[in-house]
Amino acid sequence: MSAGDAGNYEAHWAKTRTLTYVILALWALFGIIVPWMAGSLNSMSFLGFPLGYYMCVQGSLIAFLLLIVVQNWRQDQIDDEFGVGD
Repeated sequence: MSAGDAGNYEAHWAKTRTLTYVILALWALFGIIVPWMAGSLNSMSFLGFPLGYYMCVQGSLIAFLLLIVVQNWRQDQIDDEFGVGD
């Protein structure tokens, strides 16, 4: 591996690692923090349902699906940027 390849690898890994940390932080927000705060969110309503219930049942599922789509889309961009894509 040449010095240019090593630098390219490090830059690719740095961007991939940053993306992973952001996705994990958002996952923790929607998977842990929102359900933990559901009781206080229930004082508000959304579409006739208590907001805490709605966010735990529907909102988190939608957020997880969007996290998967965004993570895959962004990782493909990173891979293409560094020439390691398909």
